[in-house]
Amino acid sequence: MKLSIAWRLGLIILFSAISVVALLEPMTLGLDLQGGMHLIMEVESEKAVENTVDRAILEIKASLEKDKVVVSSIERRQYAIVLVTPATSEDGVKKVLKEYPNFSMTKEGENTILSLRESERKQILELSTSQALETIRNRIDQFGVTEPLIQKQGDNQIVVQLPGVKDPKRAIELIGRTALLEFKLVDEESPIVRLLPPIIQADAEENTLKNFSGQVPQDREILFERIVDKETGEVTKKPYLLFKQALLRGDVVSDARVQIGDFNEPSVSLTFDSVGAKVFEKVTGENLEKRLAIVLDHTVYSTPTIQSKISGGRAQITGSFTSSEASDLSIALRAGALPAPVHILQNVTVGPSLGQDSIEKGIKTSIVGLMLVVIYMIFYYRLCGLLANMMLCLNLFYLMGALAILNATLTLPGIAAIVLTVGMAVDTNVLIYERVRNEIKKGRPIRLAIDAGYEKAFSSIFDSHITTLITAIALFLFGTGPIKGFAVSLSLGVIINLFTALVGTKVVFDIINRNWRLERLSI
Repeated sequence: MKLSIAWRLGLIILFSAISVVALLEPMTLGLDLQGGMHLIMEVESEKAVENTVDRAILEIKASLEKDKVVVSSIERRQYAIVLVTPATSEDGVKKVLKEYPNFSMTKEGENTILSLRESERKQILELSTSQALETIRNRIDQFGVTEPLIQKQGDNQIVVQLPGVKDPKRAIELIGRTALLEFKLVDEESPIVRLLPPIIQADAEENTLKNFSGQVPQDREILFERIVDKETGEVTKKPYLLFKQALLRGDVVSDARVQIGDFNEPSVSLTFDSVGAKVFEKVTGENLEKRLAIVLDHTVYSTPTIQSKISGGRAQITGSFTSSEASDLSIALRAGALPAPVHILQNVTVGPSLGQDSIEKGIKTSIVGLMLVVIYMIFYYRLCGLLANMMLCLNLFYLMGALAILNATLTLPGIAAIVLTVGMAVDTNVLIYERVRNEIKKGRPIRLAIDAGYEKAFSSIFDSHITTLITAIALFLFGTGPIKGFAVSLSLGVIINLFTALVGTKVVFDIINRNWRLERLSI
């Protein structure tokens, strides 16, 4: 059904008003226009498998102790768990190991071998990157970056784009931090404790570990606390002998907030979920007068002495960190630990000056292209060319309004798509006007020539726009960030161009023909 002139004018006015309202808010600029960071990160997925096996070892140890089943030793052999099992304990071990269907059990002499099933290993590898992506997304959302791009690339890579980030170093530290929080008991009775130096230089950790290699019991480990002298800023390390088994982990933390103490020192207050609160109460009740180390990413933050059973599900991390470090730590703990470490393959920082230069060049290119088109259309099609130029400006106005409504991020590829849209709009008008010219040459009246020109050009215009739209959709579905931006701008440009060319210019011709009987047309 053909819409009346009033309806078509109403649509043009309505879309213009919507575009005005949408453009009252400034558009979001992409990384290439406002500066920021572009990271390609790789997830060490194999480490996630090792972590799974390590957690299983701790759980099996606890189950064996609970059932009073004796084994000589338990250790990890890549993706397998080796238990040296006395004959008298075999039945008890088999009973405990039935609770671990993801492992296959075999015998090797007096050793019981639990091997992680291949299907389970593959699933962990696949999930580790997806889990890392969601964890990084949560951290960035809380960090406060506008319109970040975070997406998976390949099997174990993650692409992160952070427009407008002014402190790249802090952002990288937050994104890449594993944030593995553990509560471990401090061993203060082993003979080796008396041999540990009270303080070492910050770069002497490796030497200290080498000096005590072979002396540390199998179920213990040496970790270090970072100490910063407030007056000189000098960093030293304090070694601790800890039990390897974590009594509590960060996966039971439901909230983490920064608190400022009496001496204006920041700390991080933790709130446990219902399970964590019960475990924490049990741990503190069973280990009175012992020191409990709070360990984050294998670094000791504090070692408070347990004075009494702590109920209520709350704890506190104190340490030598600044307010921003405490804030980032709380963000990392709230967002959860990464399932495996990540390392940066590519780090490109785009400065604001480069982004501003890109904006200026993009604007200049668009203006030059637009002016050349405007001059050509007026020179070749005269008054009809002027009408086409007016609709071209309306086209760009609608396009910018649509991008603003969708909260789309404007990038250099997006500007390129806008310039391409200008070219397509010109092609559309050229097709229509050439058809109208041909009809006038055949001797048809102006009104009939205009109607016939639009009718005959419609199929060609529609087909070309649909094929372009299909291509744009394919680019959006299978492309990465910049390509998606190009595809969005191009898709909107194609749809809007159909409206302004087939409805916008036609309604002007219809109004003129209804009010004046044209004998000649300036085309």
